[in-house]
Amino acid sequence: MESAIFHLAIPVKNLEQARAFYVDGLGCQVGRSSQQAMILSFFGHQLVTHLTQEIETQKGIYPRHFGLILPTIATWQGLLQTCQDKQLNFYQKEKQRFRGLPTEHWTFFLQDPSQNLLEFKYYIYPEAIFGIQELAVVGDPMG
Repeated sequence: MESAIFHLAIPVKNLEQARAFYVDGLGCQVGRSSQQAMILSFFGHQLVTHLTQEIETQKGIYPRHFGLILPTIATWQGLLQTCQDKQLNFYQKEKQRFRGLPTEHWTFFLQDPSQNLLEFKYYIYPEAIFGIQELAVVGDPMG
């Protein structure tokens, strides 16, 4: 199969605030836009922001968030530094999760102006991205 581009549509309360966060902060490119929506190149994937006032705020990182898995620790660290330099809103600061396990990874979470949560991570063991099915654990326990 040819390489596919992922598409995700998210709600935003204010398109100008979304533009500042995603374009000025994260460096996304704007495609088409209207008074109700904006298409962004989110690191080569299509992210569409749709204007709405009905946004549910969740407590914690579950069940909904999106983001990227970076290919190298240097790329992850570079993005982290950019986000710090741009003073983006960190929902969770950088940390290493599941240390010593096959799912060990570095992560940080951002929160956009409409309370959408974005996770950026780098896996120590790339096979953990889709593999290691025998380790039947996904994320932290919810409670």
